[in-house]
Amino acid sequence: MRSQRPDLTAATWRKSSYSNSDGGQCVEVADGFPGVVPVRDSKRPEGAALVFGAAAWAVFVRDVR
Repeated sequence: MRSQRPDLTAATWRKSSYSNSDGGQCVEVADGFPGVVPVRDSKRPEGAALVFGAAAWAVFVRDVR
C-alpha cells in the first residue's frame, strides 16, 4: 500500500551544512515530517521534491559521511 505524499507547501527548507556561499550544487531538506524526509535541489526550489523514508535517509547520510 502506498502512503500519501505530505503537503510541502508550508515546509521550511534548509541547505546541507556542506553547502558553500557560492550556491554550489546542494540539496535542501525539510524537517518536521514524521517518518519521511523531503529533499529538493537547491538550484531548482520550484521543482519537484523527493520524499524518502526516514530510515532510508539515515542510511544514506551515514554512508556519505
